[in-house]
Amino acid sequence: MFMTTKLLVTQGLEDKLLQFARDRDWEQYYAPRNLLMALVGEVGELAEIFQWMTEAEAADAMRNPETAQRIREEMADVTMYLVRLASVLRLDLDAAVQEKLLSNARKYPPNA
Repeated sequence: MFMTTKLLVTQGLEDKLLQFARDRDWEQYYAPRNLLMALVGEVGELAEIFQWMTEAEAADAMRNPETAQRIREEMADVTMYLVRLASVLRLDLDAAVQEKLLSNARKYPPNA
């Protein structure tokens, strides 16, 4: 039903993030708890962008170049911390997403 190839993250991104941490001797700080706290902080920064927008403003947020850049940066941070956390936990994030999609499809069938 779903492709078995990587859906979200290529091995290359995971490898680049690991190398980035190693080059800076940051692996010592990348315990699951620390990565989770950093992830929560970045999600908060993303939420802050939208906090006081109306629904219409939020829907058009990417039309403003400055706002779009902030959104891109925060979403990249969220993605990088999530991928790094999955890597440290030795969790195949792509497989987890595929499994969850299948589970959701069974739980919420179309036109049900």
